[in-house]
Amino acid sequence: MPHPANLLIIRHAPSRPAGRVAGRLDVSAQLPEGEILARARRRLVGLGAPSRVISSPARRCLETAEALCPEAAIARDDRLWEQDFGDWEGLESTALPDLGALKREDIASFRPPGGECFLDLAARAGAALAEIAEAGSALIFAHAGIVRAGLGLALGAAALGLAFEVAPLSVTKLRALPGGQWAIGFVNFGLDT
Repeated sequence: MPHPANLLIIRHAPSRPAGRVAGRLDVSAQLPEGEILARARRRLVGLGAPSRVISSPARRCLETAEALCPEAAIARDDRLWEQDFGDWEGLESTALPDLGALKREDIASFRPPGGECFLDLAARAGAALAEIAEAGSALIFAHAGIVRAGLGLALGAAALGLAFEVAPLSVTKLRALPGGQWAIGFVNFGLDT
């Protein structure tokens, strides 16, 4: 990597239906329209968005990428899928079991029945982000879990990424530096506000 690479990671627009666990559940996005969409596109251009666009294969991410970057060729990367919540997929968030008070590290290593833990997601996302950065700056459409994994990568501990709330249709900027180091440019820059 000759120069630092900027990764702008956009969390997809809100999922339909809202309020359900949708890690690997392939649901559509509730996309902005009209002036809100036009403003989101302008804000993205104002950030100096790279022309290389990569997306999770999830429908909600691809739909968001197509709405915001209608002229772009969108590459797909399976490693950018959200965490697999196994038996919890599709459940109303109110139907999830109460796990009680857990430390962040315990949450990161907790594996829902039939799913993967956040540490699994962080390992695959970290490898994907590093490889993407090797090829230069990119605009990435993904999920809250991928953004949190990137933040944990920059902070040096995957579980620390879980401290962040990640709003739908927000941008997080990570900068890949020489020597495998990362810097956080900003988090939760809203495109629709």
